[in-house]
Amino acid sequence: MKKFLLLLVYAWLPALSFAGSTPADSAARYKAVVDSMQATLHYQTGRITLPDGVGEITVPTGFRYLDAAQSTQVLTKFWGNPNGESLGMLFPATKGPLDEGGWAFVVEYEKMGYVKDDDAEDINYDDLLKDMQESSEEANKERAEAGYEPVALVGWAAKPFYDKSLNVLHWAKELKFGEATENTLNYNVRLLGRKGVLNLNAVGSMGQLAEVRGTIPAVIKSVMFSKGLQYADFNPDMDEVAAYGIGGLVAGKVLAKIGFFAVILKFWKIGLGLLAAAWTAIRRFFGAKAEPEPAGASGPAPDSEPEA
Repeated sequence: MKKFLLLLVYAWLPALSFAGSTPADSAARYKAVVDSMQATLHYQTGRITLPDGVGEITVPTGFRYLDAAQSTQVLTKFWGNPNGESLGMLFPATKGPLDEGGWAFVVEYEKMGYVKDDDAEDINYDDLLKDMQESSEEANKERAEAGYEPVALVGWAAKPFYDKSLNVLHWAKELKFGEATENTLNYNVRLLGRKGVLNLNAVGSMGQLAEVRGTIPAVIKSVMFSKGLQYADFNPDMDEVAAYGIGGLVAGKVLAKIGFFAVILKFWKIGLGLLAAAWTAIRRFFGAKAEPEPAGASGPAPDSEPEA
């Protein structure tokens, strides 16, 4: 990430220099680049039609929406995420993608079929958590053998809850990345539809739990499927049924791509001085060796610890 940001700095500095506004010191240069990058984004409010006619969002008070194309720019060019596909993003009105303390919901649609909810009342989420933790520990053994840091599922930050009247499932996990001093919050919202699931993911620090959780009711109300694609429109004679029920959604067996975004988004709120260590953690998580830094490269200290 250090190299990635430095490339951005060098790419943007000519334009800033031409404008006669290039600051002399490194920290100010970074801030100038970040401000210039964020100034290119154009947010929307009001009623938004989601791509492919899946549904719509009425942007809730205190939020702003970034369309799919600009979200791709944020996910790939700003954060170096190789996969930038989404239906858009919901940002708090006062926080941008590169602001410290920033977080957002990534909106996606998973066309997996109709998810039956008849198992919702029978799931013991404490037992499910134990199963998930055991799976995480097994995966970490393989990660350790490969030389990568562990990612531990600490527990529920918010226990799974399924609202049968709205056909909405939401829960939050507490994660620990390696030796990070603060644990990570991964808040998941799933809206069930006729042919798939609308996914909204927000990731930040555990210290942001109350802030994120407080927005969940408004965010749920803001999103809806298009007519004919709602959960009640299911036709058993012609519609495909998903391979997993509510428990499968919580266990994450079919939402690997969403998990990818969740890990990437954990680093939104960190300051620019911590981005190098963050990128190392991301690369390790996805099985890529961190590239060595060129000798004398300026930027964040490589041993800085990212906030979770």
